[in-house]
Amino acid sequence: MSYELKHVFASLPQMERGVAKVLAGDPKGNNFLYTNGKSVIIRNINNPAIADVYTEHPHQVIVAKYAPSGFYIASGDVSGKIRIWDTTQKEHLLKYEYQPFGGKIKDIAWTEDSKRIAVVGEGREKYGAVFLWDSGSSVGEIVGHSKVVNSVDIKQTRPYRLITGSDDNCTAFYEGPPFKFKCTFSVSAACCLCVSSSVRGTYLHRYQRYADFNLCIINGKFASDRIRLVNGVVSWSPDSTQLISASGDKTVKLWDVASGTAVTTFSLGSDVLDQQLGCLWQRDHLLSISLSGFINYLDKNNPSRPLRIIKGHSKAIQCVTVHKEDGRSVIYSGGQDGHINILSLCVCVHYWDAETGENEGITGKGHSNMVAKMAVDESHRLVTCSMDDSVRYTDLSKKEYSASDLVKMDVQPKAVSVGPGGLAVAVCIGQVVLLRDKRKVFTLENLGYEPEAVSVHAGGVTVAVGGADGKVRLYSIQGNTLKDDGKVLEAKGPVTDMAFSKDGAFLAVSDEKKVVTIFTVADGYVKNDFYGHHAKIVCLAWSPDNSHFASGGMDMLVFVWNVNDPEKRIKIPDAHRLHHVSGLAWLDKHTLVTTSHDSCVKQWALKI
Repeated sequence: MSYELKHVFASLPQMERGVAKVLAGDPKGNNFLYTNGKSVIIRNINNPAIADVYTEHPHQVIVAKYAPSGFYIASGDVSGKIRIWDTTQKEHLLKYEYQPFGGKIKDIAWTEDSKRIAVVGEGREKYGAVFLWDSGSSVGEIVGHSKVVNSVDIKQTRPYRLITGSDDNCTAFYEGPPFKFKCTFSVSAACCLCVSSSVRGTYLHRYQRYADFNLCIINGKFASDRIRLVNGVVSWSPDSTQLISASGDKTVKLWDVASGTAVTTFSLGSDVLDQQLGCLWQRDHLLSISLSGFINYLDKNNPSRPLRIIKGHSKAIQCVTVHKEDGRSVIYSGGQDGHINILSLCVCVHYWDAETGENEGITGKGHSNMVAKMAVDESHRLVTCSMDDSVRYTDLSKKEYSASDLVKMDVQPKAVSVGPGGLAVAVCIGQVVLLRDKRKVFTLENLGYEPEAVSVHAGGVTVAVGGADGKVRLYSIQGNTLKDDGKVLEAKGPVTDMAFSKDGAFLAVSDEKKVVTIFTVADGYVKNDFYGHHAKIVCLAWSPDNSHFASGGMDMLVFVWNVNDPEKRIKIPDAHRLHHVSGLAWLDKHTLVTTSHDSCVKQWALKI
């Protein structure tokens, strides 16, 4: 019994309004990278479904940049740590780790020989440092600023020149190595958000003043001969004759540097979430990042419509399920995905093509808070429950939310399970609610325990409800009511998840005591315990053939168990490194889907 990682459907960048996002490319032009939470995401630029995730930072990562050699990546986090790691092996072995200053690292730059690194940010004792990549020895100092330094770049031809941009409204120049302060200047009474050097050594810096954005082109050798342009975060063309800039006005502009004019304007929407906060010119590809986290491939021939838009999750995924549509498998995932703006929090349910990784969100006005659980019923409707105190039914043939398919709960639902004949059962705070044909028909209250999980038997006559007291109670469905059968099953601890097998022969129950208990229904719920997890188990899922089940926990482990023999199992360690597993689903009896708070969806090929 063995396993292999088949696909990684990576997260989007984690965005913040008004804060530029660094989108960096590799020297060969094959990949681009960005950060989300504690992860660095590397994606193939021609096929973004091919992705790799580096998750060794213990704190939130802010920026990552390839070395010009292409063999290493330097990434910096909010604690001030710089990690330099290998790109040639899938293990991404750590080469060096430094702490140039204490505080958030906001930008990184390499010299063209890959031997020196400059970092800037929100240091407590200083705002930047320049050091040798292999020893950490200082090769200069970044001085001349009185506030946080937002951006840094180094001219990629000799003699080297270094430029920084700061909240103190100044741009500073340094000569070296060793790098020494040369001069500062400002073109407006506003903070400098971005600086960038072209291949030919021309510098560009961006200032922001209220709603105005200014760009200034400067001769890199003499810090003079300024040419004024307008708009935001920038990336140069490979030949340094053009550049693109991304702005909060929801556009990306392509500029001719010689004339200082905008050649093309790419309009990317009218919503607040369409603000553009990052861009990259990589060979023939022009990319931008929206506030929504979506990555846009821009089309020079059709500026009003991107060639493609990469979508997905940018925040924690809470649940997942799988559904067959027209002979192909589709993965549905939901969680905390969305962006806070002045109006609302938009939380999305996404669906993925299991083979290509192509992704879309269900359209319309959906849940307004975290999606806790989801399941697909026999009428091909996606049933979801959310912290917005509602249960929604979504027709998967339309993939569109409808106000008529919303069932409002009295209190917050925690989990939902579906059965035959339009049946669904939701457990809420202090309640068990029976739904039929998109209507509440019965509510159990004053339970005497707190329900945490629920599962409906395939026959549609029995409901199992797991409680925080470590007990599983069985209820029978009699018409439009629930009746307590008086039968109580004992788990090892507070129940976290539960599921009947698809044939109804077994009931799997997970708990906070790191145990999965399997009850055999036909034998009067005789139980068998499965041990292996090192921390709280979060989720369970049965294989289509009912002979195996999977469990995932806060220990980052996924186990695939043989229901008849606890010793026959597949152990997947660090399934989502430094993040607990939040959801499990089976595509087929040899393919398992996992989700996590790292916002990624992974597929695992199992040899059982």
